[in-house]
Amino acid sequence: MENQNDVLPFISDPSVSEHRIVTQEEWTIARKELLKKEKELTRLNDELARQRRKLPWVKVDKSYIFDSTEGKVWLPDLFGGKSQLIIYHFMFAPEWEEGCPGCSFLADHIDGANLHLAHHDISVVVASRAPLSKLLAFKERMEWKFKWVSSLGSDFNYDYHVSFSESQIEKGEVYYNFEYANHDSGTESPGTSVFYKDNAGNIYHTYSSYSRGGDILIGAHNYLDLTPKGRNEDSTMDWMRHHDKYEGFKSGNGSCCH
Repeated sequence: MENQNDVLPFISDPSVSEHRIVTQEEWTIARKELLKKEKELTRLNDELARQRRKLPWVKVDKSYIFDSTEGKVWLPDLFGGKSQLIIYHFMFAPEWEEGCPGCSFLADHIDGANLHLAHHDISVVVASRAPLSKLLAFKERMEWKFKWVSSLGSDFNYDYHVSFSESQIEKGEVYYNFEYANHDSGTESPGTSVFYKDNAGNIYHTYSSYSRGGDILIGAHNYLDLTPKGRNEDSTMDWMRHHDKYEGFKSGNGSCCH
């Protein structure tokens, strides 16, 4: 084996070219040290999940109507006979012709998980403000199977702080990710909201997350984080495209989101 001070001699990629080369024994020592931190993070994630389940709930008294392939439906209908509902707030404004690439990246992971979640008392639904016809056309293009509803004409997106009026943006009064701040990303932002319905039909809002809170739903990131190059991005998710548009991969086409 080469000396531990040696580096990879024939690789021009700066992200890996200066990496140390060591013996198998030295590698195992370093790997076991990292394993201690990985186990610590696993235990911390378990504890965070426990605390997440212990959050207080808010009763949902307002009625929300959505357009769906079954016609007009209300929030209780989205549970689909389950007691737990996860809604992904997908960035798709009424005037857009296609959905946000970043949200599409996350949505690519929903159908696989849903093979199991549907059998664990959980309904997963995606909601956006674009009209249903646009949502369904884009869904067909992306070959997705999950349920997608339009909240156009409803206060739902605004009440759960993922859509904003132009006047709010201009005044710097956007409330997103649990704080008021200036917002330069347009009228739409991503998020996830969770609801519970009891036997009497009462609905409770139990959890919401925004911004990078959606990272835990993106399995591809976990694969990337295992590799030497990692996510290999110059800014957050700048490399990411709709999965049918990777001919422009890393071509400087701009950020993934609108």
